[in-house]
Amino acid sequence: MNSSPFNETVWQALTKIPYGETTTYSDLANKINKPNAVRAVASAIGKNPLNIVIPCHRVIGKDGQLRGYRGGLEMKQSLLELESRHTHLS
Repeated sequence: MNSSPFNETVWQALTKIPYGETTTYSDLANKINKPNAVRAVASAIGKNPLNIVIPCHRVIGKDGQLRGYRGGLEMKQSLLELESRHTHLS
């Protein structure tokens, strides 16, 4: 695992994104008080060792577009759709 204190901070922030919701890389950088570290946040997300447990699929581009996901963009889209369906059933 490619862990550093920064990566662990990013991964911890990822666990706080509610099920069925998304955030952007820049919003995540702001939440960890590193507003100029958007690329570093994206890099840390790419090193996430537990893709579903630490829900990196919930992070999207500022323009609303899906961005990289180690499992592939199709999988990312599927996970977001699954969560969306489950949150709309309540």
